[in-house]
Amino acid sequence: MTNDLGAPLGKKKPKRTLPKISIDLARLPVGRIMVGLLIFVLAVPVARIILVDDPNGGRPVAEVPINSEININSLAGEVSAPPEAAPVVITTDPLLNGPEITSVDEQDLPLSDQTELPGHQPDEFGTLPDLSEQTQYGVVPRISQQGRTPFSAYARASIGPEAAGGKPLIAIIITGMGLNEAGTLSAIAELPDNVTLAFAPHGRSLSRTAAVARAGGHELLLEVPMEPFDYPNSDPGPRTLLTNQPARANLDHLTWVMAQMGGYVGVINYQGARFTSSAADLGPVMEELGTRGLGFVDDGSSNRSLSRQLAMANQVPYARGSIQLDINPSRTAILQAFKLLEDIARKEGSAVGIMSGLPSSISTLKSWAASLDEKRMELVPVSVLMKSAP
Repeated sequence: MTNDLGAPLGKKKPKRTLPKISIDLARLPVGRIMVGLLIFVLAVPVARIILVDDPNGGRPVAEVPINSEININSLAGEVSAPPEAAPVVITTDPLLNGPEITSVDEQDLPLSDQTELPGHQPDEFGTLPDLSEQTQYGVVPRISQQGRTPFSAYARASIGPEAAGGKPLIAIIITGMGLNEAGTLSAIAELPDNVTLAFAPHGRSLSRTAAVARAGGHELLLEVPMEPFDYPNSDPGPRTLLTNQPARANLDHLTWVMAQMGGYVGVINYQGARFTSSAADLGPVMEELGTRGLGFVDDGSSNRSLSRQLAMANQVPYARGSIQLDINPSRTAILQAFKLLEDIARKEGSAVGIMSGLPSSISTLKSWAASLDEKRMELVPVSVLMKSAP
């Protein structure tokens, strides 16, 4: 057998050719091929569904934890906090076939009922945590995130003008509470519950005595020292709010005063005839009271006071004292002042009397209050008579 090495020189190598393959397309089973491909295409997803447990069908999935403790936007969380559900009160009426269910706004509940709601338990001094703000001087009142105000929360439940049946309403405010602890505790024990007590911010053990007063059912005010016309000859004491001072300085004094105790519905001026006559100085103070949900009582000692106009402008619940009852501390003079207070109440429908916590004043008040039923008059906490602009 010859190969390329043994071939004679000069002769060309014969060419190799591939065998020709001819396909007759006409004879191919095209229909069967197409059916087979279609079956294959359908069989693949069906087999995946049967053999693979994937409820997402192969779609891409990203897992995000929803219980993360990281607070991405704390401010948004505070603003978007849902309001607490309105409590439900169930009452039974013998004329009805079973109990009656009524949904009420928590702001309309007295404090004794509000404290049964979640997050509304007072501390040892009777202050509600959701109505408290921590400052450099201590805790001061504020409006809660649900819009509840200290004025509405700490007000003592009492008969109002609509339910009085036309009887005149009288509020009595005792000032200077807390300066003498023994005298204050004695007055708390002796006075009728509806008498309002105004505490001086410079008293000792103020939080404790104020808590005793609240536990005894009394409504509280806080005295704010303000500049009189004869200042400094007449000095209301440390942290007095002064005219012609930067608003920031007076608001700093106000914050210190408000932090001395808790559980009060509002403030009352101590002296302050000059300060209350200056809109530039009293205005920022009244605005601050409005933003904190507190009321303001003017003791009525100055006819030049602008407190009413500024209180109405800032939605601050307001009342003004009708008469100082014990300028003359004798029993006879005090009883005559009570007679004038009764005349004002009969004429105007209500009246506010202001008096000190002197023993003679307390004793005279007790005997006068005992006669109100015969006179068809009602003794009420001052918050009942405090009004704000609509």
